[in-house]
Amino acid sequence: MSIEIRHIPTNNVAQVWPLVEKYIDASQKKGNGGDYTLDHVKVYLSTGMWILVVAIDAQGIVHGAMTVSFVNYPNDRVAFITSTGGKEIVSKESLVQLKVIVQQMGATKLQAAVRPSMKRLLSRTGFYDRYQIVETKL
Repeated sequence: MSIEIRHIPTNNVAQVWPLVEKYIDASQKKGNGGDYTLDHVKVYLSTGMWILVVAIDAQGIVHGAMTVSFVNYPNDRVAFITSTGGKEIVSKESLVQLKVIVQQMGATKLQAAVRPSMKRLLSRTGFYDRYQIVETKL
């Protein structure tokens, strides 16, 4: 199956949301630690704070979704993957396409905070350990 990774412009998020909500919801339930809700994600996407990319086949069927935020540092613009859900959204081919999209938006690096199982998957596509994120409730 041939999959294309497409950026969904902010003005089309509302139209696409019903097609991607289940993928983003599943990713939220698995891993964000309560940092934000599905409703927060929708607001971030619809206001342009984050971007939405989808994995879509030749028939126009969406097979997965990913959200990305951007952080500007003095030496880099980092595209940070904030959620990933569905099939076909994380593969060598799809990540090559994602890299092109975020580079066109000025990114010089691509990062994500992930569970160990996703780390194993992403390590096959060129991601490597940079550091680990830990936290405690205050």
